[in-house]
Amino acid sequence: MPPEAQEKIEELQELQETAQQVAEQKEQAQSALNESKTALDALEDVDEDAGMYREIGEVLVETDYESARADLENKVDSLEVRVEQLQKQEERVEEQFDDLQGELQQMLQGGAGGGPMGPGGPGAGG
Repeated sequence: MPPEAQEKIEELQELQETAQQVAEQKEQAQSALNESKTALDALEDVDEDAGMYREIGEVLVETDYESARADLENKVDSLEVRVEQLQKQEERVEEQFDDLQGELQQMLQGGAGGGPMGPGGPGAGG
C-alpha cells in the first residue's frame, strides 16, 4: 500500500474519532436542552409567589420566580446555539470524511498502475 494511502487511512480514523466525539457532545447538549425546556414548561404551571430553589453545585439556594425563569430561558438559548454549532461541526466532519474516503478510493484504484477503467488487474478488458 502506498504511504500516501496509509496517511489517508490514518486521517480517516482520526476523523471518525472526531465524529464520534462531536456526536456525543451533541447528544449531551440536546439532552440538557430537553431537560431545560421541560423545566421551563413546568415553570408555567407554578405560582409566581411559590418558594423556589435552584441548584448551585451541591447546594440549593432560594431564588424568585423571575430569576429562575430568566436563568432557564438563558440556558435554553445557549444550549440551542450549542446544539446548532455541534450539528454544523458534525456535518463538516462528515463531509471531510466523505471527501477523504473518495480520495483514498481513487488513490487505491488509480495508484496501482490501473488504467482509466478502474480496478481490473491483468487480463481485464478485452
